[in-house]
Amino acid sequence: MNTLDIDFVRVLEDLIDVLIENGTIRLTDLPAQAQQKLTQRKQARRRLRETLDLIGEDDEII
Repeated sequence: MNTLDIDFVRVLEDLIDVLIENGTIRLTDLPAQAQQKLTQRKQARRRLRETLDLIGEDDEII
């Protein structure tokens, strides 16, 4: 998948998140495979964000 496709997928994920947050759609309105894929990608991004958090909130920046 090229960079343009990856960026577009992220835009779609963000759009779906906004639509869910404002109540326009529910996650359960999407097909089961789409729900699963979105959930997996959110979990992967959360794990990556946690891994990349090298300086915790309590750590002092030198």
